[in-house]
Amino acid sequence: MKTIKEPARDIPVRADVDILVVGGGPAGIMAAEAAAGKGLKVMLVESRGFLGGNLTIGLPILGFLGRKGNQIIEGLPQRFIDRLRARCAASEHRPCKNHMSLTIIDEEEVKRTALEIMEEKGVEVLLYTFFADTIREGDTVKGIVVESKAGREAILARTVIDCTGDGDVAYRAGVECRKGDAEGGMQPPTLMFCMKGVAVQQLRDAIVQHPEIYDMDVMPPEQFRTGKFITVGLRTQIGQAQAAGYRIPVARTILITGLADDEIWVNMSRVSGVDATRPESYTYGEIEGRKQIYEIARYLRVFVPGFEDARIEKVAPFMGIRESRVIVGKYVLTAEDIIACRRFDDAIAVAGYPVDIHHAKGGDCTMHFCDDSYDIPYRCLLPERVEGLLVAGRCSSMNHEAMASTRVMSTCMALGEAAGRAARLALKAGVQPAGLDVEALRAELRATGAYLG
Repeated sequence: MKTIKEPARDIPVRADVDILVVGGGPAGIMAAEAAAGKGLKVMLVESRGFLGGNLTIGLPILGFLGRKGNQIIEGLPQRFIDRLRARCAASEHRPCKNHMSLTIIDEEEVKRTALEIMEEKGVEVLLYTFFADTIREGDTVKGIVVESKAGREAILARTVIDCTGDGDVAYRAGVECRKGDAEGGMQPPTLMFCMKGVAVQQLRDAIVQHPEIYDMDVMPPEQFRTGKFITVGLRTQIGQAQAAGYRIPVARTILITGLADDEIWVNMSRVSGVDATRPESYTYGEIEGRKQIYEIARYLRVFVPGFEDARIEKVAPFMGIRESRVIVGKYVLTAEDIIACRRFDDAIAVAGYPVDIHHAKGGDCTMHFCDDSYDIPYRCLLPERVEGLLVAGRCSSMNHEAMASTRVMSTCMALGEAAGRAARLALKAGVQPAGLDVEALRAELRATGAYLG
């Protein structure tokens, strides 16, 4: 590769804070809120012009409930949902056989609510600010370098929490990371879109009255009578469309009711081979995903009842990435841990979403279930051999199969809360996050409403 030599230069220090959260998605919002207070200076850096990350792309939140129907994600994530519900911007947690539970949210109210919480908690937010590099002294992270319209600047911090989803901070800090399965294949992303003007009752009636025509994979047809739902099925209709020349990238129709009575969110685009850590690959994914949604909308209007007069109302502001970098931390959670419903002495979150692997090379997906729920240990947030850094959310320490479970937003929110509280407690105790008394962290999580079993 051709290179140039960049001249050495002094970088101005924009801020010197106690705790710096990088990435304002589901994990980052919770981390910043949990870290704030007690006289600490907390900053949240986000590359986009809003907070919320995947909470803003039309996806429902899955996994607040466990396999047995009990709520296993509580604490700050639940209080966030409570605030949305007060604005009629979130549904109940509806049990769902495949996905444990389904919670519909309003993506615009998410943005508003997240910023309100940051203001209330005294968290300084920097939008349109891009992470560029880490600042290290030996094996300790001391801050980051950012790029913005103001140029290149440094932000110093006593503790940094990587909530980028892609492990960007950890990777630049020299933390061992991996991507994908044994062959490097990663689960394909999805570009969500919403169709308006759907005759939802017509769709409900067709599914209930004609199960022999409109086949559902898991849910009994009667479950479509009332309430919010997610469909997984209509394989026959896709087969008919493909036979007629339609280019549909999935074998199943996946539809999710919106908060409005006549809107449906569609989770059906799939772009194989996308690596979100490579801009040319990510760009290809966005372009190809946008092409796919118009073909999918055409399919829905012709082959699925209730969509005859529907139109594309909005497209997500970015692709939903299922998998990219994850760190290799002090403990690597495995699918075996999940299937066995394993418990850990240092558990800081409980989860129950299945191991839901969308195959890297296209086609369908496979799901493997825990009979109850499983623990996520604190060690999954701690990188090996690098101090001053916590990693929360999709990029925490999981293997390829386990990450297919922990990637859902409810779990990422719980991990973010744990990381934020850990960072604050470690500073109070005068230790690095790796030296924190985990029982003190678990006690605070329980005292503030988190569920640990």
